[in-house]
Amino acid sequence: MDNTPIVKSIYTADPAPMVSGDTLYLYTTHDEDELINDFYTMFDWRCFSTQDMEHWTDHGKIFSLDDIEWADDRAWAPQCIERNGKYYLYCPVHKTGSGMAIAVGVSDSPVGPFKDLGHPLVDEGDWNDIDPTVFIDDDGQAYLYFGNPELRYVKLNEDMVSFDETVGIVKVPMTVESFGKGGHMTGTTYGEGPWFYKKNGLYYMVFAAFGEGKGRNEHLAYATSQGPTGPWTYGGVIMEEGKCFTNHPGICDFKGRSYLFYHNDRLPGGSLFHRSVCVTEIEYGADGKILLKK
Repeated sequence: MDNTPIVKSIYTADPAPMVSGDTLYLYTTHDEDELINDFYTMFDWRCFSTQDMEHWTDHGKIFSLDDIEWADDRAWAPQCIERNGKYYLYCPVHKTGSGMAIAVGVSDSPVGPFKDLGHPLVDEGDWNDIDPTVFIDDDGQAYLYFGNPELRYVKLNEDMVSFDETVGIVKVPMTVESFGKGGHMTGTTYGEGPWFYKKNGLYYMVFAAFGEGKGRNEHLAYATSQGPTGPWTYGGVIMEEGKCFTNHPGICDFKGRSYLFYHNDRLPGGSLFHRSVCVTEIEYGADGKILLKK
């Protein structure tokens, strides 16, 4: 693992890979060079693609706060998925006069442009509704997980832009058995940035995590389940904490290999507010354990 950033022309973070055909599309956030109020300054989402994991095409800005009339700030960690010939980009944003909410951009192309629904998909009026991760199970049921400090989910309808309101927004029990004992607000390691997928019949929830003790940076950890809604069992640490305060996982299989995308602060001028997306190869143990490939 050499920690070399994929994108060197701008600061990028929160990588979300999506494989479509023979191409891997990588969606990211964009840390602006100039900070406002010494905080995360993020206004748009970017897309990059590759067919060989070496050469990357920059598709530029594909969606932004300017496209979302009801939001005014915080273009945070997205994820994109394809269904029935359309592409759905789930994005957390700050709702004007309220808290965080989840927007959806829809496009006929994986590289956009994306068009906003005109209203939030998830809007609880609090600050938990961030970092959506989306997955369509083998039976066709789609799930959207999200949240900091709690992990929550909805069962998406087939249209991918609404959810089953009879089930509603489900709060996952934040237990040590599920997410390990750690230093975040729930007493577990789970912090934010969930990434939900299925591999060899096992469901995985990878997330940005906090170890015990104060002043810790995020590491990457995971939990597994026999079903899409849990119960979850803590699996351990994938990537130890680095120098950057945040991290964010994105995992996919591509052309016979498994990859973990993450971010650090390795570009010149890098900081907790100026991050850079990287990738490393992973493998799975016989028991399903996630391992960084040596």
